[in-house]
Amino acid sequence: MSFLDRSGGPAPAAPEPEEFALELPSDLRHIESVVAYLENRLRELEYGGPRLTLNFRVGMCEALANAMIYGNGRDATKRVRVSVTLDRARVSLMVSDEGAGFDPDCVPDPTAPANRERTGGRGIFLLRKLMDEVEYNACGNAVRLVLNREGPVRSRASGE
Repeated sequence: MSFLDRSGGPAPAAPEPEEFALELPSDLRHIESVVAYLENRLRELEYGGPRLTLNFRVGMCEALANAMIYGNGRDATKRVRVSVTLDRARVSLMVSDEGAGFDPDCVPDPTAPANRERTGGRGIFLLRKLMDEVEYNACGNAVRLVLNREGPVRSRASGE
């Protein structure tokens, strides 16, 4: 593998959360192998279905691409770090880059009619729709993503 796994082995059978970190250069060619590796770790904990193959996969690809392209400016000498906490109920990931950061609240809503032709903001929009929790650090160079194994219970009355 072309990235650094600091976990020390396969996923545990015990229900205790496992924590590990991955570090990789800002090279888009590494995204697929990192996401596949994490997806396999989640399969070991019996994650599956569209929450794994769609929500997790697309969300992680977006977060890594954003960190590499916008955060680190495609500079392969800069690193992206993925800190992972996983167990049978949820996975929590912190994707951080070496960039100066940004204010995610200043990114225009890509669904607003005036912004539909603009290129920015779609990745953040996707993260917020696909993941159960999305939270940026104060400086904007790290994002915490949480995906529960089971999706949130949605009320039919609310239309969600």
